[in-house]
Amino acid sequence: MSTRCSDKDMECAIARTASLICGRWTLLILRDLAESPRRFCALERSLEGISPNTLVERLRTLEEEEIITRRAYAEIPPRVEYTLTEKGSALVPVLAMMRDYGERWLNPSENELAVAEPVGVAGK
Repeated sequence: MSTRCSDKDMECAIARTASLICGRWTLLILRDLAESPRRFCALERSLEGISPNTLVERLRTLEEEEIITRRAYAEIPPRVEYTLTEKGSALVPVLAMMRDYGERWLNPSENELAVAEPVGVAGK
């Protein structure tokens, strides 16, 4: 069994997962829903810069893939909440690992910032 994957090889589990979750905004939507169920307007506020049409598209795709559920309440005004399914909740450890990686490897530490800052000339 090969561990190599290519984008063209949809037999590869990594390629299939990437095609599902790597669309722009998708991981951030999942991040927000991992915290708690959210309404559309709360997601829109949290994802600064996302257009309403893009958010609708991403939510529909995630719902079609059974990653999230959409629950509409019979109220006026209408209220809709999005929640992770069991399949979606299984992605939470992946998100946590991505956060941990980013915090460890992609954020400069305080020591690195101190080295990178220019030294003042006041002491000369």
